[in-house]
Amino acid sequence: MFDDKTILITGGTGSFGKKFTRRILGQYNPKKIIIYSRDEYKQYLMQREFAEFEENMRYFIGDVRDKQRLARASDGVDIIVHAAALKQVPAAEYNPLEAIKTNIDGARNIVDVAIDKGVEKVVALSTDKAVNPVNLYGATKMVSDKLFIAANAYVGAKNTSFSVVRYGNVSGSRGSVIPFFKGLIDKGETKIPITDERMTRFWITLDEAVDTVIKAIDEAKGGELYIHKCPSFKVTDLAEAMLPGCEIEDIGIRPGEKLHEAMITSDDSRNAYEYDDYYIIYPELKFKDIEIKEGGKLVEDGFYYASNENKEWLTVEEIREALKDIDIVY
Repeated sequence: MFDDKTILITGGTGSFGKKFTRRILGQYNPKKIIIYSRDEYKQYLMQREFAEFEENMRYFIGDVRDKQRLARASDGVDIIVHAAALKQVPAAEYNPLEAIKTNIDGARNIVDVAIDKGVEKVVALSTDKAVNPVNLYGATKMVSDKLFIAANAYVGAKNTSFSVVRYGNVSGSRGSVIPFFKGLIDKGETKIPITDERMTRFWITLDEAVDTVIKAIDEAKGGELYIHKCPSFKVTDLAEAMLPGCEIEDIGIRPGEKLHEAMITSDDSRNAYEYDDYYIIYPELKFKDIEIKEGGKLVEDGFYYASNENKEWLTVEEIREALKDIDIVY
């Protein structure tokens, strides 16, 4: 699947990009992996971390806002994994035009360049916040998702296909609740602040996120949106798992924050199919002959996949065990 292929990863110096790169280099024989990002220091650190693979690695300083630079970096590329985004909710609220430039205009640039350069496959990373968005970050990612899905109608005679992978906060990722709690505990705090005691989240690991992207690259024909099945957990249970007997302080929900993560809405259910360990939402617009992958079952009408309405839940002890297997990024 990846042997002798050239792969470009936007935002490739992030946690996902590094994990995805190591997986591809460890299991396949790619011709080249291009890391495309705007932070030269993070690229320097990544070059050191992946020094043993220097013959297979290339590093491009660039921004997805810069279409000309993106086109240069995409010359001869077979696969694009689009992970670059402005992701911090408060930053996007305060700098809305910057979020639009990166998350929407950047997505449009990826679409145009991929088609012009004859890229075979593009997989864009999405977020639960794009579902019924209540903040600007989520709204920009909702638009981005729709741009990538609709892009399949613009390919013309080209063979480029576009698909999307959606997941919530990766457990232990930078800016998520686990490193926040861990930082407090390391300082000796005994009281854990929680924005709302009813809050629930999905539990997905970085490896599972990478698995889903690889699946989409391997299987997608164009227009599919992949969602990995995940167990849910209560944030209060996470606090108890990390600091047994802790006191919970309810500090109130923050602007733009949701009580629960949602991945599939009841409106999406008309086109959502369930498979063993994931769901696929097929495009509603019939811009091409849609191929429904075998082995799937159309979900019930009105099906809603959210962290508070899940069938699978982690107990406090299961969370404690799961924490042993994740890398916490500060």
